[in-house]
Amino acid sequence: MECNQSYPIGVGLRHTHFPELEESFSKGEKIGVNFFEALSENYLSTRGRPFSMLMKVREHYPIALHGVSMSIASEEEIDFDYLKKLKELYRLIEPVITSDHMCFTGMAHSNLHNLLPFAYTEENLERIGERVRIVQDFLERQMIFENLSAYFSLKSSTMSEAQFLTRLCDNTGAGLLLDVNNIYVNSFNQKFNAETYLEQTNFSHVKQMHLAGYSDMTTHLFDTHSREVQPPVWELFSKAIAKTKVPVLVEWDEEIPQLAKVVEQAQLSYKFEGR
Repeated sequence: MECNQSYPIGVGLRHTHFPELEESFSKGEKIGVNFFEALSENYLSTRGRPFSMLMKVREHYPIALHGVSMSIASEEEIDFDYLKKLKELYRLIEPVITSDHMCFTGMAHSNLHNLLPFAYTEENLERIGERVRIVQDFLERQMIFENLSAYFSLKSSTMSEAQFLTRLCDNTGAGLLLDVNNIYVNSFNQKFNAETYLEQTNFSHVKQMHLAGYSDMTTHLFDTHSREVQPPVWELFSKAIAKTKVPVLVEWDEEIPQLAKVVEQAQLSYKFEGR
């Protein structure tokens, strides 16, 4: 991804922004970002308007594909039907980054449509590591896995999430998508030090970062992606981006404003670099 700054910035590709994007293409105008990130599942089984727009955006910008259904931490068999569709999408789009979440999403025929945590144990490290290797071999590419936004932790864990993800990447060659908002939200809700999380992370594995806005419910924080990136997240981001320069993306999934507002948030990240 070309960029005249020290790292590329991007925003999520959302249907509500299609008219704005079409207008920019017709005028030959640039949006002000280096790449777009699309949700893989939105394009697996359709060749309608959303897919046509994805291909149009791809003519102008690199595309990252981000999934929510791999369920890599599941104890059930790997869903190769899903992987076949995903591999074909990768072939068509040629994404610059391919990612999913380090979690499970339910059981067979009972997808809870939520990203669920699991115990960070030696047993799961070995089991999930083998699944990651199988998936990467099948897809013929490195996968990047995102740290989870979780509202509880399991007492059976024998290591932190950061330690688990670092060792998993060490063992499999996978990469890490560091969601800075998730770290801060979890640190508040689960009462741990967010900076310690960064200290326990091997930043040589970090290939991308996510930023988003949370909702403050006073007693806890919700990872809603419904507002601007909040000051504590910017502060944590400034420490993370000082450790490695990788593509940075702003997610906005609810109460989505005009595209210019989301782009403004992505561009704002440069102000926090090196603080």
